[in-house]
Amino acid sequence: MAADLAFLSRKPIKVPFLGSSSDVDPAYTTVSATGKVLVPGTESDDVPSTLPTSSTEAASSNLQVEPDAGQTSTTSELTGAESTSEGDKGSNSSQAKERVEDAEEKPRCVPPPGSGRRIYEIDPLLKGHQSHLDYRYSQYRKMRNMIDQCEGSLDAFSRGYEKFGFERSASGVTYREWAPGAKWATLIGDFNNWNPNTNVMTQNEYGVWEVFLPNHADGSPPIPHGSRVKIRMDTPSGIKDSIPAWIKYSVQAPGEIPYNGIYYDPPEEEKYVFQHPQPKAPKSLRIYESHVGMSSPEPKINTYASFRDDVLPRIKRLGYNAVQIMAIQEHSYYASFGYHVTNFFAPSSRFGTPDELKSLIDRAHELGLLVLMDVVHSHASNNVLDGLNQFDGTDSHYFHPGPRGHHWMWDSRLFNYGSWEVLRFLLSNARWWLEEYKFDGFRFDGVTSMMYIHHGLAVGFTGNYNEYFGYATDVDAVVYLMLVNDMIHGLYPEAVTIGEDVSGMPTFCIPIRDGGIGFDYRLHMAIPDKWIEIMNLKDEDWKMGEIVSTLTNRRWLEKCVAYAESHDQALVGDKTIAFWLMDKDMYDFMALDRPSTPRIDRGISLHKMIRLVTMGLGGEGYLNFMGNEFGHPEWIDFPRDVQHLPNGMVIPGNNNSYDKCRRMFDLGDADYLRYRGMQEFDQAMQHLEDKYGFMTSDHQYISRMDEGDKMIVFERGDLVFVFNFHWTSSYFDYRVGCLKPGKYKVVLDSDDKLFGGFNRIDHTAEYFSTDGSYDNRPRSFLVYAPSRTVVVYALSEE
Repeated sequence: MAADLAFLSRKPIKVPFLGSSSDVDPAYTTVSATGKVLVPGTESDDVPSTLPTSSTEAASSNLQVEPDAGQTSTTSELTGAESTSEGDKGSNSSQAKERVEDAEEKPRCVPPPGSGRRIYEIDPLLKGHQSHLDYRYSQYRKMRNMIDQCEGSLDAFSRGYEKFGFERSASGVTYREWAPGAKWATLIGDFNNWNPNTNVMTQNEYGVWEVFLPNHADGSPPIPHGSRVKIRMDTPSGIKDSIPAWIKYSVQAPGEIPYNGIYYDPPEEEKYVFQHPQPKAPKSLRIYESHVGMSSPEPKINTYASFRDDVLPRIKRLGYNAVQIMAIQEHSYYASFGYHVTNFFAPSSRFGTPDELKSLIDRAHELGLLVLMDVVHSHASNNVLDGLNQFDGTDSHYFHPGPRGHHWMWDSRLFNYGSWEVLRFLLSNARWWLEEYKFDGFRFDGVTSMMYIHHGLAVGFTGNYNEYFGYATDVDAVVYLMLVNDMIHGLYPEAVTIGEDVSGMPTFCIPIRDGGIGFDYRLHMAIPDKWIEIMNLKDEDWKMGEIVSTLTNRRWLEKCVAYAESHDQALVGDKTIAFWLMDKDMYDFMALDRPSTPRIDRGISLHKMIRLVTMGLGGEGYLNFMGNEFGHPEWIDFPRDVQHLPNGMVIPGNNNSYDKCRRMFDLGDADYLRYRGMQEFDQAMQHLEDKYGFMTSDHQYISRMDEGDKMIVFERGDLVFVFNFHWTSSYFDYRVGCLKPGKYKVVLDSDDKLFGGFNRIDHTAEYFSTDGSYDNRPRSFLVYAPSRTVVVYALSEE
């Protein structure tokens, strides 16, 4: 399908489909000249996994990789100028193009593999598993070598969207689809009145079907923009109509159940043109996790345009520097939260058009916000009508056959990462979102499920290295993760990748050249689980040492994104932190014109403390799910009908209600509700980090964990954090250790009246350090530490 292909003409490097004669092994030159999709091997579409290491090493020495020309990605600092045409469609002016393209017109390439040996210096314990790790790296090198030999480069291989699906040219439209199991195929749609005999396709020896549709006599395209399209195939499962696998847009018509693929190729004057360069990745990442559809205070599905105009300015004001957007890839089942993807290259049509999504991203860049996409490459919807499942009538097309290809808990299909065309599909998918939509990176979902054959189910990871390196590891999946990180960081150096891994896989965030998997960050998933565990205890049973241990338990040189709660904790069946702490009192006692309750006072105090101690000690990045910054009440429950399962079980529905599938931002904004104080504190917390950059400071020292006083005192960067978790005891003249001498002042106080506190701290007070060892610090100063309060101190700038 030929979605907006104008960007292809702006590419600084135009690599032929299978490489030119100068960058492909001569043995492949004749084949590549035919324009066919080349797959190594003769009998199987899978990449062989038994090549001897010696031949792999020899081949690796002849890698055809373009020299690094010092590519610099599109970056800029926010100027602070407000857009005078906010939300308007970008014009096609040459000035607009030049602003964005000037920073792009530089060569990009993926550097050759490194030695992969530095991991043993970083973590000597890995030497006990060197045979596994060396094998893993040899498989990665082998795949890089084969891609270079057969496709020209990883750059070319990851641009499958330029050949598969619909390709628009001056003379017409070519449609290609990999469907080796099909016995016959034809392209049908509105453009040919769904006549299966009009555009019959031909198949090559690699299982790729192709048809060319010439322009009409008047020069107009053979498929009008907005036409419904499908591929009809005669398969081992019978005749079936499928949405093209590489479709760029799909829509569910009102009153219909199946989706339709849409040929999306708007006229030039209607295509969105990006106006603003992509911001440079910040040193400290503060992520606002969001979902477009449920981002309205009203019980409805919200739109890209409304999110752009209403939610993005809120995120900027709150002090976050990145927005992570869920459920972008098209998914037929709304209640899947976007995790049962049916059309991988198509942005969800529930929220608007592809161009409206581009407008959203461009506006975020104008505000200086990174836009991260929650990408799902860990599994796919089992939907046969709309998705990839049994696309060509076989069980093993994109997925593993048999039980290995099914995730029994998620009720979804599992990719075969050892398949050549699956690698092409997924690598190209990641690149498509970066290239076409200017996303600034990804949060990869379900990485634990990918890396292990057991998918992390019913497995309690203890940290024993035998759990990570052995027969339970899916090496093909790990190699794919290395390849996709390699491609992303090589071609988009400013892009950010975050992996959702609960196992604690060593080397996860170590660069690939050093032998790692290559992510920038790991989600610190142990933290929210620990908070749930702690909140089920009485206050006197909260252990300061356990809190600190969980927050700081991360691998050396591997960055983490910390979070107290995400969308997972907000879903029906679970509870947010606010709901754990305040429960039903939230319904009746959040108004300031009526008395509070002990449960509300406790909940608001601890809600603030939990979030700041998580940010202060938990990692180099921080994440919050939208609305949780002000303690959004209740849970998320997507509209759904009653479900009758094959085993006879009945899952109750909610009458397709959107009442609990929205974010009531007005609660956090209302100055007559206690939610406002929690939102103000979260905003102050983000701006404090923005000013001092403590999350990424090299200096961190925990000087006190007092189980009797329930105190935690630590330094991070130039700040001193003093937490008093005691439920009744406040401490006068409490001595806290510090590193630097001088006069300290209060820079954040959770007890401030603005934050719903009791105003027990004097913000005009000055705190002078005295020399002398205390809590293993060279100096100390005296403070007042009220109960259930955190106060942050910094050296006075006077």
